[in-house]
Amino acid sequence: MPRIVVDVMPKPEILDPQGKAIVGALPRLGFTDFVSVRQGKRFELEVEGEVTDEILAKARDAAETLLSNPVIEDVVSVQVVEA
Repeated sequence: MPRIVVDVMPKPEILDPQGKAIVGALPRLGFTDFVSVRQGKRFELEVEGEVTDEILAKARDAAETLLSNPVIEDVVSVQVVEA
């Protein structure tokens, strides 16, 4: 069954307290190569049958209106992933 994957990230100008907490914890766990972390969200929408252009457009619309908060988040990708 194909899936549509939607990735949402905070806008660059929005503070990301979860990302800051993660970047602070990484060195304590021995991961010293990373200087910045931004945490986002991933949604997987399963589709019965073929993913048409119309269904993909509906997924993009859902991503912009429901899955993300357009005031503070950007939809960075909407892509089809075969299961």
